[in-house]
Amino acid sequence: MFEPLSKKLSHHFLDAFSNSDVACLSEITPQGLDQSTVVSSNADLAETLGIDANYLDDPDTLKMLSGNFVPSSVKPLALVYSGHQFGVWAGQLGDGRALTLGEINVSGELWDLQLKGSGTTPYSRFADGRAVLRSSIREYLCSETMNGLGINTTRALCLIDSATPVYREGVERAAIVCRVARSHIRFGSFEHFYYRGEQDGLKRLADYVIKRHFPDWDVGPCGYRKLFENAVQETAKTIAKWQSVGFAHGVMNTDNMSILGETIDYGPFGFIDTYDPKFICNSSDSRGRYAFENQPSIGLWNLNALANSFTSLISTEELTSILQTYEPTFRIQYLKLMARKVGITDSNEADSKLIEKLLSILGDEKVDYTNFFRSLCHYQPRGENAFLASLLKNSPDFNSWCADYDDRLGQVTTPPEERRSKMLAINPKYVLRNYMAQEAIDAAEQKDYSLVNDLLSILQNPYDEHPEMERFAFTPPKWASTISVSCSS
Repeated sequence: MFEPLSKKLSHHFLDAFSNSDVACLSEITPQGLDQSTVVSSNADLAETLGIDANYLDDPDTLKMLSGNFVPSSVKPLALVYSGHQFGVWAGQLGDGRALTLGEINVSGELWDLQLKGSGTTPYSRFADGRAVLRSSIREYLCSETMNGLGINTTRALCLIDSATPVYREGVERAAIVCRVARSHIRFGSFEHFYYRGEQDGLKRLADYVIKRHFPDWDVGPCGYRKLFENAVQETAKTIAKWQSVGFAHGVMNTDNMSILGETIDYGPFGFIDTYDPKFICNSSDSRGRYAFENQPSIGLWNLNALANSFTSLISTEELTSILQTYEPTFRIQYLKLMARKVGITDSNEADSKLIEKLLSILGDEKVDYTNFFRSLCHYQPRGENAFLASLLKNSPDFNSWCADYDDRLGQVTTPPEERRSKMLAINPKYVLRNYMAQEAIDAAEQKDYSLVNDLLSILQNPYDEHPEMERFAFTPPKWASTISVSCSS
């Protein structure tokens, strides 16, 4: 007999703050969904969390995860935070459509379980606190895609559909994603206390994050330095991974940046199809602030905003010194990743020119980013490489690049088959392209959830071949270019 999920939940955040005079959370009762139905449950994540996967389909569990039943041991809460949105201070924000049910202890590490789309909270402002089915499918699939790609991210335990109507451009169905993360604390969580002048609250929050995630660290000046340094380093590494796989977040506000450097809050994201460094995935981003090529610099901008919030904990000189490590960390990580994508395991600074030249050619020739690098895995030095030549339309610039590439591969000691194997393990065959998500959405709106689950299976293992799903590795259909996503998606 397995233990009910509710019995596994603890409430460390609530315990840490409920008896303080710091207003940073609200205990909330979720608003349930009508005629709720499990669209998909994530057996892989359930196993990681020590949950019997069959239990996710249990009627009592469905009631809890759809907001229709709150066991007495569960104390749902919404967290307050603030933030800069599109570079402008937006003031108080918070969990406007999400509730944290509690934490699960997995081998000494705590993981938050959160319902997204569970109704209004004190931080909903004028919204209804709901998530629609289409956006929930996108978040469910993309968070698992990112995990499959080896990128630090929130994850999704299950996706629930309903008959509850919500009103956007038209009438849509409400849904809930049960998302899981080591933490939902954001840069904006610290900004909230800083801009309110609540230094005690800021210190309490920093102490909580250290005690929960870094118990070996001392709470105090040394721990605060390590916490900020970790945020800088992990953010740089995560964004380097984004750039290497062609992922655009779309809304890198400070309230959407995790203090642990994880990818959080999937809204108007997009993976690059045809390579374009100026790719804007968010139709709400009229000025291109969050364009693909801007993500590394926006990461630093956001860290500077976080640094302001740490000025009562760390000296300005120390903050400045730590911030200066961001760009070299990003460059080193990005070069390492991109060099591995082209089969170079002993990268050096000179390789950056080879990679820059290649990306410039891909942009000029409008080449599919994911498919090119997957095809490059089969490159034969000084060979015909007809398929690659066809992708590049026999570009003279690409032919010139191949000559330089051949010379560089000649310096690599890795045997060809081993090089190929390593390239296949870092160049995915599948990513969640917008048209794939849209096909799954269209089917789900007709109560056919099979494609959601089919995509989940390949995106959790994006480096495998999956011949039965081969069509999703092809260049996107022409209609894919008409898909538009925004901050409301």
